[in-house]
Amino acid sequence: MAEKRNRIEDVAKLAGVSITTVSRVINKVPTVTEDNRKKVDEAVRKLRFRPDVTAQRLAKGVNYTIGLVIPRYEGIFFSFFAMEIIRGVGIACEGLKLDLLLHISNGRTPVNLGNMGGVIFADILGNEKDLTTALEDNIPCIVINNAADTIPVNYIAVDNLGGAKKAVEYLVNIGHRKIATITGDPITQAGVQRLEGYKSILEKNGIPIREEYIIKGDYSRRSARIATERLLKLKEQPTAIFAASDDMALEALEVILEKGLRVPEDISVLGFDDNPSCLYGPVTLTTVKQPLFQMAQEAVKELHKIISGKTKTLVKKILPAELVIRESCTNASKSK
Repeated sequence: MAEKRNRIEDVAKLAGVSITTVSRVINKVPTVTEDNRKKVDEAVRKLRFRPDVTAQRLAKGVNYTIGLVIPRYEGIFFSFFAMEIIRGVGIACEGLKLDLLLHISNGRTPVNLGNMGGVIFADILGNEKDLTTALEDNIPCIVINNAADTIPVNYIAVDNLGGAKKAVEYLVNIGHRKIATITGDPITQAGVQRLEGYKSILEKNGIPIREEYIIKGDYSRRSARIATERLLKLKEQPTAIFAASDDMALEALEVILEKGLRVPEDISVLGFDDNPSCLYGPVTLTTVKQPLFQMAQEAVKELHKIISGKTKTLVKKILPAELVIRESCTNASKSK
């Protein structure tokens, strides 16, 4: 038989005070006398009473359950991006005493939004219908990793365009003119913006954009291997490769070494993410750090403000990306 759960009425009876007084003590209302506070605390201890947090929240008319919706893709639970987002959201929810529901979405089955006080969409790719439903039902929501300027929705994103510009500008400044790129998936905003940043810096510096130096990738190691092998077969090999993700950059680096070439002496390699794996291997990877953890934490804090009624202003925020210089790039004059 299940153990009988003590109620607030039981605490009030044992302490010899009213239910209202017990409620005020539990909610730390300062108007309760010290004598009554001690009586209630002692009764709570003896009865091992635990307040029903869900009931307290419902009584206040606010649902503090946050939903995190992440599009499903192959290898998601080995993904640095997904793990940083989940880690950032989870820690922020713990700090703000919010409940967290994680939903891995396939883009076809609708997400049950009815039991959520607010929703964080980790990108909207494949989740456009769920986002539309949330907006139509007036459920507070915020999009991360996508600057959704065409939709009246809160968002926090990373400056992919600016980050790519910093990366390619750095390669140009250390003397490279034969710069190739392995792009991200062109259906993603990040993929489009990082390619745009690459092209804009070449144009700014009067460097011709060579189509054979632009190889489509999809953020996977396999796509990077195929792309790098194509680049190395060119009559005029690039002296530097900018890959739109660290996974692709690390695979490019591996292929270059397998072919008997050196990094960075023969070919410089630069990535995007600042995945911890950049620090391990024969050459540490120069990359662009995107603040995924910060983006996730800020999303929770902003959503909490909206749910709590502290703000009604739409959040439109772009977080800067930072160039991190390590060993995988060198001056073009040192390349063969």
